[in-house]
Amino acid sequence: MNIIVVGLSHHTAPVEIREKVAFPQEAMAIPLQQMLQLPSVTEAVIVSTCNRVELYAVSRQEYVATSELKRFLANFHDLAPETLQEHLYSFSGTEAIQHVLRVAASLDSMVIGEPQILGQIKTAYAHACECNAAGVILNRFLRKAFSVAKRVRNETAIASNAVSISFAAVELARKIFDSLENKTVMLIGAGEMCELAAKHFVNNGVSKVLVTNRTFSRAEKLAAEFDGVAVSFDNFQEQLHRVDIVLSSTGAPDYVLSAKKLKEVSKARRYKPMFLIDIAVPRDIDPTANKLDSIYLYDVDDLQGVVQANLKGRQKEAARAELIVAAEVEQFCSWLTTLEVKPTIVALRQQMEQIRQGEVEKTLSNLSGLADKERQAIESMSNAIINKILHHPTHILKQKSSGADGSLYVDATRTLFDLPDAVTSDPDSDETNQ
Repeated sequence: MNIIVVGLSHHTAPVEIREKVAFPQEAMAIPLQQMLQLPSVTEAVIVSTCNRVELYAVSRQEYVATSELKRFLANFHDLAPETLQEHLYSFSGTEAIQHVLRVAASLDSMVIGEPQILGQIKTAYAHACECNAAGVILNRFLRKAFSVAKRVRNETAIASNAVSISFAAVELARKIFDSLENKTVMLIGAGEMCELAAKHFVNNGVSKVLVTNRTFSRAEKLAAEFDGVAVSFDNFQEQLHRVDIVLSSTGAPDYVLSAKKLKEVSKARRYKPMFLIDIAVPRDIDPTANKLDSIYLYDVDDLQGVVQANLKGRQKEAARAELIVAAEVEQFCSWLTTLEVKPTIVALRQQMEQIRQGEVEKTLSNLSGLADKERQAIESMSNAIINKILHHPTHILKQKSSGADGSLYVDATRTLFDLPDAVTSDPDSDETNQ
């Protein structure tokens, strides 16, 4: 069995592409079920964040599965495959394992060491479990990813020096406004990113926080944390003329702020500077608003430059983290191979035994008058022949199972002897032994 990854991220696709293939967190059941309906896919997980969309699958048909997953991603979002082709990447086997462990450890994030991605993968895994989409391999694999991420955070300083998208937003705001004192910020959305941003803004001098959300109770709860004010989502735009900084992160499918409305707000503010940060995917704010005088609009891609300036201290720690990931990749690959070694050996012996029994029965039926002792001798001889034939292949399979190329020997054995697919079962579900 192979682990397959197909996806795109901030490394390969701009926000205009990423927002087109984002999966809504509240409706993961349908895409997960459709993934499982692909002929080559046996297990599935979908990770969808503002910076990446990735499909994790288990398959015995590496190339077929990769092709089907790419087609699924395009078809599900009603896109022509060629629209995504240049932005997609795919990994299988060891490369797929390494990629996912690096993602979970935040080594592939826009902000190296940021903690959000681990929570997002855990959420994706929870959705897959609810839909019975994750089986033995992805269950074990993602638990391994979580433990690797924990090791990296505990054994390196990769998460030191608060660096995040929300912190980058504060850095930009401080460049636009010499000081954040006496400034008012409005949060559109009450999720984790908005909460983190609010903490940074308050710690840097913002005097008033307004919070709006489609669920008013959530807006009230977040506003209370900062002695702020909850605003009804139905009329939050009427409050914008009082706001200096807007941070928006909702799951809305369309813009929640139009350029036309912002033009009106700018006029009402007598064209005092207004800073807007749109970290939603799909975007919340019409990007053409950036052409307006006194309006400064940044999306998640725009924040990357600010983030990079704060990453130098984490680069050295990232090198240490890579060594941890490399060791864990080798360990998991070994487990994954041994998962199929035993069923392969059992299937091979069963096939040989069926052949042996058939040939012995055929031979004995043509030899009448044999004594029981003679019949037993023929049985013993045939058993000895099979055992001698299988001894070396079995030894090699067991020996190679702990190596990087162990899966090649398993696949070759199954192909050469035309063995049926094994029913994969976890021989040891205790993660601590890995």
